[in-house]
Amino acid sequence: MMEVRKVVIMYNKVMKMIVGLGNPGRIYQATRHNIGYQVIDKFCDIQEITLNQKKFKGSYIKTKIRDVDVLVLKPLTFMNESGKAVKSLALYYGINIEDILVIYDDLDLPCGKLRLRERGNSGGHKGIKSIISELADKEFKRLRIGIDNDKSMVTPDYVLKKPTLEQKKLLKPTIIKAAKAADAFIDQDFNLVMNKFNKHE
Repeated sequence: MMEVRKVVIMYNKVMKMIVGLGNPGRIYQATRHNIGYQVIDKFCDIQEITLNQKKFKGSYIKTKIRDVDVLVLKPLTFMNESGKAVKSLALYYGINIEDILVIYDDLDLPCGKLRLRERGNSGGHKGIKSIISELADKEFKRLRIGIDNDKSMVTPDYVLKKPTLEQKKLLKPTIIKAAKAADAFIDQDFNLVMNKFNKHE
């Protein structure tokens, strides 16, 4: 059995990676589980950039924002294999695990709430579980967006449906806020970013 080891090596020059999780394909585009993709879309709109590369099982762009090299990624695998794209690009570009921010939906947060964390377990999220498994490390940053939960539905049915009209109203400003938090992650101390964006409104 191959020995598991930390996959990212240290480079002198810092590069940040911003990852939005979701499922590829039009039928999943506006579902609750694709909030990570939607934040990446908003981030790209604000930065006036386009994901112009399709390699390493992902759609991405390598760009420079305020003199910082930044990789913006949507994995193009399905959610439970998201880690493959993250690992491939992190290795290829020499990105340190602590310089990765992953944006994703969270059933345990009220709809529209946003929470940044420095590290943690998967919390049952299959995309995060895949990333932890592929990187053999939990030290990447997280940006969770609440999508609420409906205990009367099985989880896959709930997350793969579109938000209600009321939920859409709650999520719209949160997606903008999340895109701004991702921008702050690029060149600000992460504790300061958490203090600013985790505030209750």
